[in-house]
Amino acid sequence: MDLGVGLPSTIPGATGADILIWAREADTAGFASVGTLDRVVYGNHETIPTLAAAAAVTSRVRLTTAILIAPHRGNGAILAKQLATVDSFSGGRLTLGIAVGGRPDDYEAAGADFDGRGAVFDAQLAEFRAVWGGESRGTAGAIGPAPVQAGGPPLLIGGTGKAALRRVVSRGAGWIAGGGGLPMFNQGAERIRRAWSEAGRDGAPRFAALSYFALGPDAVSLAEGYLHNYYAFLGDYASNISAGALTTEADIRDTVAGFADAGCDELVLFPCSPDVDQLRRLADVALA
Repeated sequence: MDLGVGLPSTIPGATGADILIWAREADTAGFASVGTLDRVVYGNHETIPTLAAAAAVTSRVRLTTAILIAPHRGNGAILAKQLATVDSFSGGRLTLGIAVGGRPDDYEAAGADFDGRGAVFDAQLAEFRAVWGGESRGTAGAIGPAPVQAGGPPLLIGGTGKAALRRVVSRGAGWIAGGGGLPMFNQGAERIRRAWSEAGRDGAPRFAALSYFALGPDAVSLAEGYLHNYYAFLGDYASNISAGALTTEADIRDTVAGFADAGCDELVLFPCSPDVDQLRRLADVALA
């Protein structure tokens, strides 16, 4: 199983310099990928320019959105062009975890229709295929740049409903789970495997997931402080997410082993503090 680390780009107070340090050190430490989370109404750095910046200061590590919320971004052709640009900057290292999202405030701030996001997402996915496939759109030909990866960056589509399953098997390279832990991953992965087989797709879907971590003497308080704030829109359920954070070395080892045994192909561990010591502690435990 590939092990990635999240960039601290969604942690309030993290600076651009912090994020670039994390990207460089993750690249040299041996992590398989660096990941981003995605919101509008929050004190975070925006995902697409963050990944472009990370691409510029790394040479090996893959870039993973875990996940990118697509529909409130609107036009599929523009989004396809932006993502192909990041793929170009990175030399073909971009993987897209992508979904519709569930926060109405992000859609309202973006001037987008929350209730109609599923239909918009389907149209965007079709547009990605057309743009990345080189479809001509005018006298100058196709919308560029051409993605480095044939057919465009692989799509790991998130969600657990029937529409999400349909999108995975019709448009995706696989499925990405949210931060609900191993039980949620197991349940979702089994449904995806079954739908993939029933649809007659060749090979096997790629599976990815994410978890949150904090290490060191202040681990529990760091996890509680950040995750209660980030998931405040969920009310009391934010406490459940906070309780699931990995706050000991044993938690890290057990969780990595559990996801690997469950058939997960990539696990991205997201920090609860922008202090680069968190990255170094994780590398000592998970990459030893």
